[in-house]
Amino acid sequence: MKTIESMSADSRVWIYQADRKLSDAEVDYIELNGFQFIEEWSSHGANMDASIGVYYNRILVIAADESQAQASGCGIDKSVRFVKELGESLNMDFFQRTQVLYKDSNEILEKPIHEFWAMRKAGIIQDNTIVLDNTVKTVGDLLSSWEVPFKKSWHAEMWGR
Repeated sequence: MKTIESMSADSRVWIYQADRKLSDAEVDYIELNGFQFIEEWSSHGANMDASIGVYYNRILVIAADESQAQASGCGIDKSVRFVKELGESLNMDFFQRTQVLYKDSNEILEKPIHEFWAMRKAGIIQDNTIVLDNTVKTVGDLLSSWEVPFKKSWHAEMWGR
């Protein structure tokens, strides 16, 4: 199975953030089931050239090279259903969007967005604090722009409003 890092930079990514840190056994479970899903994943009958990975025991990433087969609505629905089923089997939620992940001394920390903003206002979150931008759309962006200083993140744009 190819890694996400070895895929074309233009490959599309979908990022799912777990609502809690995963154990190593849960990561193994996700990878085992994920590799099986990727092997069978198709869109309108065409197999997807895809990969899956878990980062920081928190983030599930699915990538697809759409130059060979487009991830149509039905193909995307299959991947979303797979992620929902994973979450149900592990008693967790990959669709919680109110938590912000950021780095402090290379440790990944999490705060509800309102607490994250309060920390920014208090000066705890600074311009150089690394945040994970789960809005990236391609493998190239994942590798170059997923972990960015606050000042270059979408948070900074919102902060300036």
